[in-house]
Amino acid sequence: MQNFTYSREEKLKKNTEMALLFDKGKWRSCGNLRIIILKDKPNLPVDNHKFGVSVSKRYFKKAVHRNRVKRLLRECYRLNKDLFKDAFGEKTLAMMFWVSSEMPAKFQEVEEQFIKLCQMQKKS
Repeated sequence: MQNFTYSREEKLKKNTEMALLFDKGKWRSCGNLRIIILKDKPNLPVDNHKFGVSVSKRYFKKAVHRNRVKRLLRECYRLNKDLFKDAFGEKTLAMMFWVSSEMPAKFQEVEEQFIKLCQMQKKS
């Protein structure tokens, strides 16, 4: 049975983890989605899987719209968590961004880009 939760332990919140992610992480893009990943390595051990989302105030001035997009991104991750872990690994730090000023019309649009991003990573 699949685990469709996005628990508190999975959320990327610590400033130290975010700083490490932005210093050492690798960027990937697909459509309007960008993701920064830091995989577990011997010289940079990652304790467990953490994931976060962000939407810039530059693209969406109103908090209502930013929160809507963040909700879509979190839901997309929650439903496709197994695909994400297969593509990027079990022990990773990751943060996903929406980099467009256009509001996604449907959840399926975001999910499609997320799945493409995971499949592109699996191939490389």
